[in-house]
Amino acid sequence: MSDRIVNNRRPRLLAAATALLIAGGSLGGCANLGDGAVSGAFVDPAKYELYDCPQLDAQRKSLAARTAELQKLIDKAHTGAAGTVVAEVAYRNDYITTRASAKLAEEEWQRNKCHEAAATAAPVASSPRVAPPSRRSGSAAY
Repeated sequence: MSDRIVNNRRPRLLAAATALLIAGGSLGGCANLGDGAVSGAFVDPAKYELYDCPQLDAQRKSLAARTAELQKLIDKAHTGAAGTVVAEVAYRNDYITTRASAKLAEEEWQRNKCHEAAATAAPVASSPRVAPPSRRSGSAAY
């Protein structure tokens, strides 16, 4: 009787293992999607058009740090059981979006002919600073 139970479970276990292997393999094929033409669909192409060089520099640094952080998380997930599936489900979309945003920021950086020295220079104020209005003590209800 116990032989029949074990024999009935084997095909189900084999089918489940096969399904997991196929899912892992198909998700692994998405690993290089972040650099392809499809990645542009994840971000707004006009996102950085109005940014100046200092803003672009800060954004590029932020996106580079986020990309590195996500890559570390993906690499860490790959070390665990079912890591490929976890990495793809948990981190891949954010990774693709971040890489596509970084690519757009870099393209805008090149289009604006920005340089590292120009990005670190302090912006020139266009209007004089106005002092805040003085308050009279005791005349306002707090």
